[in-house]
Amino acid sequence: MFTKILIANRGEIACRVIKTARKMGIATVAVYSEADKDALHVELADEAVCIGPAASKESYLVMDKIIAACKQTGAQAVHPGYGFLSENAEFSRRLEEEGIKFIGPKHYSVAKMGDKIESKKLAIEARVNTIPGYNDAIAGPDAAVEIARKIGYPVMIKASAGGGGKGLRVAYNDAEAHEGFSSCVNEARNSFGDDRVFIEKYVLEPRHIEIQVLGDSHGNYVYLNERDCSIQRRHQKVIEEAPSPFVDAEMRKAMGEQAVALARAVNYESAGTVEFVVSGATKEFYFLEMNTRLQVEHPVTELITGLDLVEQMIRVAYGEKLPLTQADVGINGWAMECRINAEDPFRGFLPSTGRLVKFQPPKEVPGQVRVDTGVYDGGEISMFYDSMIAKLIVHGATREQAISRMRDALNGFVIRGISSNIPFQAALMQHPRFQSGNFNTGFIAEEYPKGFDASMVPHDDPALLVSVAAYVYRAFTDRSASISGQLQGHERLVSDNWMVVRLGKDGNEHHPVVAKPIAGGYHVEYKGESYELKSDWKLGESLFNGTCNGEPFTLQVERHKTKYSLFHWGTRADFMVMSARAAELLALMPEKLPPDLSKFLLSPMPGLLREVSVQVGQEVKAGEKLAVIEAMKMENILKAEQDCKVKKIVSGAGQSLAVDEVIIEFE
Repeated sequence: MFTKILIANRGEIACRVIKTARKMGIATVAVYSEADKDALHVELADEAVCIGPAASKESYLVMDKIIAACKQTGAQAVHPGYGFLSENAEFSRRLEEEGIKFIGPKHYSVAKMGDKIESKKLAIEARVNTIPGYNDAIAGPDAAVEIARKIGYPVMIKASAGGGGKGLRVAYNDAEAHEGFSSCVNEARNSFGDDRVFIEKYVLEPRHIEIQVLGDSHGNYVYLNERDCSIQRRHQKVIEEAPSPFVDAEMRKAMGEQAVALARAVNYESAGTVEFVVSGATKEFYFLEMNTRLQVEHPVTELITGLDLVEQMIRVAYGEKLPLTQADVGINGWAMECRINAEDPFRGFLPSTGRLVKFQPPKEVPGQVRVDTGVYDGGEISMFYDSMIAKLIVHGATREQAISRMRDALNGFVIRGISSNIPFQAALMQHPRFQSGNFNTGFIAEEYPKGFDASMVPHDDPALLVSVAAYVYRAFTDRSASISGQLQGHERLVSDNWMVVRLGKDGNEHHPVVAKPIAGGYHVEYKGESYELKSDWKLGESLFNGTCNGEPFTLQVERHKTKYSLFHWGTRADFMVMSARAAELLALMPEKLPPDLSKFLLSPMPGLLREVSVQVGQEVKAGEKLAVIEAMKMENILKAEQDCKVKKIVSGAGQSLAVDEVIIEFE
């Protein structure tokens, strides 16, 4: 077995590989950019080598630097993780020439299956179901429009070397095809160094089902069931689960056998994933692509099969045979994964970067709750890389139990300092359509067409929130009253009667309560009902674990001077607690109106201003492109919300922008 391997990646996947290597007794080498010098994967590895500046094209994407690090440290093999060089056939070939094992498929398999155009042609030869489309690189946007018309809208415009939602657009008309082609080309060039783009028919009501395969150098192949990755936003996966609530045993067998046939056709060695799009109406399935690497969502397969896929990749690369046959592959329970990303769901999922003031994931429980991450409390989320903070994975005996465990785990996942998509994930987990399993890749766009707001998810037990608000404020007041230095006989008395004011943009709600201390907590009377709250929560703690009338619950508390925010099941509730008289006076206080910013185009996120598409004096119509910002390896097009005239260009292309920095001023 290898004695030392290098991980040519960063973040949570680098940490994930290190974990398995350590279990196998293999020493590890981390590589890192200057921006990642304090990263978790650098700390966890046995050795670490700096490979250049923050930009991935000057560090993680430079083959010479990776190979030099291998020679410097004596690493015998390289695990590429996913992204970066993981599906680069040239990288695989060069490692082989240097006598360094690539922990992945051979370079010829990567070349054939990593290229979406060539892989589709091979799939046809292997008699795998494929989607109608144009399977060659397209010359330009005008050609893309012409081809799209022939295929028939809607169409998918895809980068040949794409992945992870990058270099992919859906077009429903000529204008979207023209613009989508240009964006795909730019994203593909920046992310993969390959700007070839092709087009295929977009299947309506599609489900995204993928089959995990394993192959070795001895001609053995197995498929490890399916994963359902249909919950997506902007073609990037949000929730994955295994097995799929949509797939039956007959479909699983048919898809699995086609996936193995494709892997066998290219002598595939290692873990790989064959992705299919499945019609929700007819259950017909079509080959999308093959990912010649480990997938982000591999943990859900591991939890239902009991296999460590990273370990299998290492063993296959060393030349060992697969330890199982197809008959040995079973399905144990149900697993789900939520991608916890640094983005603000309340601002259109814009990227969020900065310091992790607090990072407190839920406690891991073997066989039930798992957290894969590459960050730590006090660490930094950089604008240079993707937005993933962590992966939260749960396992249950049934899908219902897995959902329940995920909801509890999300309630207990504390992130402060930056925004995260945890509230949105929590809302999805309780959405009736998700819980029923009746969804497709358009689910998020259909259910949240105008974006997401926590108020769209009414809490099913608002009395709990009111009671906890009373609890935390009464605890704060009691502590204040007990501070030493008070004169005997003149101690501060604390009232039991309070007004809990829930703050809302459409007006405040007033909830009179009585909150009295009891052993281990407080007794709250609200609307004629009694709520006995007990907890060992302490002032200042973000996580509130307790019981309400004996039933356990977990929520998060955040204090902002005189206000409290509670987070539970996707709902954020803001409260102030005061006397009845103070609540009356609060209603009389004038509101400060926000400034009028309609004359400015502000950067909605930190990022790099790639393009300013207008000039001073130009008349702009609503919907026209104004600028393009790149953040976390994704292009974001900013468009005019109304007709306007450009007065001044404040920021130029190539400039790094902060949130709300002015780009354009209008007359």
